[in-house]
Amino acid sequence: MNPATTHTPGLLLRLAAPLQSWGETSQFNERDTAPFPTRSGVIGLLAAALGRKRGDDIGDLAALSLTVRVDRPGVILRDLHTVGGGLPAARTVTTAEGKKRSGPTATLLSHRYYLSDAVFTAVITADPDHLDTWASALRNPHWPPYLGRRSCPPEGPLLLGLLDDPLRHLVDLPIARRARADAKTVDVVFHGDQPLDRLGEHPQPGDDDGSTPAGEVTDDPLTFHPRRRAYRARPRYQRTLTLPADRCKGLAAPYLTALGGYLDQHTTRPESVPA
Repeated sequence: MNPATTHTPGLLLRLAAPLQSWGETSQFNERDTAPFPTRSGVIGLLAAALGRKRGDDIGDLAALSLTVRVDRPGVILRDLHTVGGGLPAARTVTTAEGKKRSGPTATLLSHRYYLSDAVFTAVITADPDHLDTWASALRNPHWPPYLGRRSCPPEGPLLLGLLDDPLRHLVDLPIARRARADAKTVDVVFHGDQPLDRLGEHPQPGDDDGSTPAGEVTDDPLTFHPRRRAYRARPRYQRTLTLPADRCKGLAAPYLTALGGYLDQHTTRPESVPA
C-alpha cells in the first residue's frame, strides 16, 4: 500500500437495501441507476444527515474521496410509473406553459431503474477535522438517509466506524455474499474517484492495477440548488482483486455476526453492529 495513505483516517459505510438507485444520466421520464454508489449520491446522503438545505454550500463535502467495494452487484429492476392517468382535466399534468395536458398526452410514463438486493462497502476519506462531525451526523441524522432516492432507505447498519487505515479494512472486511463450496478465491470489484493501486494488493504481470481511469462519469456535484443543480465529470477508476473465498460470510445474520466480530477485533473506533 502507498505509505502516504496507510494511516489516513476515514469513514467506513455499509450501503445495503432491498432497492438502491444512483442516478447517473437521468433526465425527464428516464431515471437510470449507475451500477455503484455515485459521488453525488453519497455526498447528498451526508448533506441530508448534516441538515444541509439544497442551496447550502457543499464545498467541504465535495472535497472528500470515495472508494467502493462491490459485495453484491444486485440485479437491475425497472419500475414503470404513470402520472396523470384517469384524472379530470383540471388535475392532469401541467405543461411548461402552465396549461393542462389533455387527451392522449394527459398520462405520462416514467421508467425508473433500481439495483435490487445490492450491497456495497464504502470508504470516505477527507480532512480529518470533518470526519467526527460527519460520523456524528450519520449516527443521528437531521433528515433520514437514503440510497440515491427517498424510496430507498438503508437496511441494517449504515456507519461501520471512523477508522484508521480504512482502505486496508475495505479489502479485509467480511464480504456480504456466498461463495461456491469448492471456491478458493473470489473476484471482488472496487470503484474509486482516485487511483486504486493504493489498495495494497500487488497485481500479476498484465493485470490492471487500477492506476489509470477506466472511464469517466459526471457525478461530481458543484451545487444541489434545485434551479442551478450542476455536476462536473471526473475519472472513474476500477480494479478487481482476487480475494480468499473464506472472506465471504453469507447473508443476513451470519454476515452481520462476522462483520461485528471483525470490527471488534481489528478496529479501535467501530460502531455497534447488531447481529
